Amino acid sequence: MNDDRSDSNGSNDLEGILDAVGPRLRALRRQRRITLAELAATTGISESTLSRLEGGRRRANLELLLPLARVYGVPLDDLVGAPPTGDPRVHLKPLHRHGMTFIPLSRRPGGMQAFKMFIPGRGAPAEPTPQTHEGFEWLYVLSGRLRLVLGDQDLVLPPGEAAEFDTELPHFLGSADGSAVELLILFGRQGERAHIRARTT
Repeated sequence: MNDDRSDSNGSNDLEGILDAVGPRLRALRRQRRITLAELAATTGISESTLSRLEGGRRRANLELLLPLARVYGVPLDDLVGAPPTGDPRVHLKPLHRHGMTFIPLSRRPGGMQAFKMFIPGRGAPAEPTPQTHEGFEWLYVLSGRLRLVLGDQDLVLPPGEAAEFDTELPHFLGSADGSAVELLILFGRQGERAHIRARTT
């Protein structure tokens, strides 16, 4: 008798968790200001399926939740409302591109993205290879001497200096003297600018 009651309670708990997934997904999508059409194009899940899922008319499963978690940039546990494990640490995976290392400091896919960037020491400065892409970037040099080539400008930024620029301009980031460089980067794909509050006297 007790075992049957325990199984029934566990089943009810699971039903409650699954019933809460739809409203949680709808709230997350609206918070990110993403339409069903945009979400469908990004995930490959049809608009009708997404609508039924958010409305509780479609049961959540891994096939649907995994691409949604990837697009929203949140752990799967956050989508299903799993209880916290008590470990507050965020495990970030470094990205390696063009010989440089980027450590994401934010997990939200939309809006501003924050990174810590490492340019390894090479013994000699690398030859500039400017590139362009959509967005706006703000950077702050933590250590080393950064060479910033921006259009026709060739600048050297020591520790403590910052710069911001439209990434549709040809640009290059590298070491000014071949030694390692460490910096913080805020990047907005849609051209968002970092808002810097001026110190008042």
